[in-house]
Amino acid sequence: MCASAYDNERTCPYADPPMLKVDLHAHTSEDPIDRIPYDARTLIERAAILGYSALALTLHDRQLPLTELTPFARERGVALVPGIERTIRGKHVLLLNFPQETEQVSNFDELARLRHRSNGLVVAPHPFYPHPTALGRFMERHASLFDAVEVNAFYTRRLNFNRRAVRWAREHGKPLVGNGDVHRLSQLGRTFSLIDAEPQADAICAAIRQGRVSVHTEPLRASEAARLFGSLVVADLSGIFDRQHADGKPRGATTEPTAAA
Repeated sequence: MCASAYDNERTCPYADPPMLKVDLHAHTSEDPIDRIPYDARTLIERAAILGYSALALTLHDRQLPLTELTPFARERGVALVPGIERTIRGKHVLLLNFPQETEQVSNFDELARLRHRSNGLVVAPHPFYPHPTALGRFMERHASLFDAVEVNAFYTRRLNFNRRAVRWAREHGKPLVGNGDVHRLSQLGRTFSLIDAEPQADAICAAIRQGRVSVHTEPLRASEAARLFGSLVVADLSGIFDRQHADGKPRGATTEPTAAA
């Protein structure tokens, strides 16, 4: 059964012609910030089982090298899109299909220059969730920088911080992309994008810019959301303790508003 929180994003993954099933926001144990219980290969294998055609592995402030992972994913029918969830002025931004230098981008002016000379895609993840790393007012201030806006998988029917993001995207003529913001394998398959493109990073990004993308999304049940939130909080606290122990001094963790994206 196809479902969506938004009528005009109601889609079916079995529509004709077939479209790519894609998630552009996923974390793995290679992430330097979040504690994730599976590695990149495990995520790719799970995505292949669920019929995904493409993934972006978006670690916090680290762009995971894909040289060894690309053939592994290709054998399983999954294309990989280079990606990073970069922290810029304390806010999280998804940078897709950019060169490795995205790891050094530290402000929005630098991002604008990089975007101008690259074929990358800038996505606003969970922009209005109640968390310090959400873009919030920076959305309006830097509206021209964003190519697309995320519909985040962490929501319920009664509590949905995506609604403001959907309104903003419509008002500014930006396409929406559905992302799992995956930190647990169970998050795959509830919210994703269907993209009319060839399974290749440049083609996927171009299709999103042109609006050839739709969102498939299903809300979490309240009990599911509570269990997931509890799991992520425990992992965050454990990560903070580990880093403090390693550094010998307090160090704040960068976490996400919902799925600790």
